[in-house]
Amino acid sequence: MGDDPVMHAGTKPFVEHLNDLRSTILWSLVALGAGILTALPLAPVVLRLLKIPVAKAGEDPDTFLRVLRMTGGLSITLRITFWGGLLLSLPFILIVVARFVFPGLTRRERRAIMSSLWYAVALFAAGVASGYFMVLPPVIELMLKINSWLGIQCEFVELGDYVSFVLRLLIAFGLAYELPVVVVVLGYLGIVTSVLLRKFRRHVIVGLLLVAMLLTPPDPLSQILMALPLMLLYEVSIWVVWARERVGKPTEDRFSK
Repeated sequence: MGDDPVMHAGTKPFVEHLNDLRSTILWSLVALGAGILTALPLAPVVLRLLKIPVAKAGEDPDTFLRVLRMTGGLSITLRITFWGGLLLSLPFILIVVARFVFPGLTRRERRAIMSSLWYAVALFAAGVASGYFMVLPPVIELMLKINSWLGIQCEFVELGDYVSFVLRLLIAFGLAYELPVVVVVLGYLGIVTSVLLRKFRRHVIVGLLLVAMLLTPPDPLSQILMALPLMLLYEVSIWVVWARERVGKPTEDRFSK
């Protein structure tokens, strides 16, 4: 069959698989290192950008965000360069990992992954942007209002903790927005169909709420702001899979029997 794996050279020995894994890890580290080196000179710019959501929440970031130790500036620089480097390098790391699994895939599976890589990068960027512009300001404002409601005086926040919190949140949003790519690829490969995706819609919604709870801070607002776009993207994925089935490339529902 045309979809059988291409095995002209035979199955790779175990040692060659180990060499491929080592190469994948090495190139992933190279991508991370390149991201860190790119983020290092941009650390002051990144810090200014990270302060903007605090200003939108009604606080002066220059007085509200403070360092408490002499080495605070160095610590913040290291956090920005690491998390910022990871943020920049993640799409490339995903591509390197995809290349590692290619030899074990069929020609059709390779084609599906290759056609989805750029969409994955675009959606990752969209997730980071939505987390930065749509989620951070209201979440910070909500935290401040809760403190005020409880009568807690929050005169300042440690800058290093704030930077780590924001960058981890942005990475979480970027990864979460990869959901439609996964669903569409599975649909292209015939593992799922639009009928199956609709059938398990309620289960998926519950799962998305759990994912949002795990990836976001422990407040309902940020969880809702992550879960709602993911639900919308899931619905879009259903329509994309349905449209592909309608244009003459129906896929076999492996779970129908």
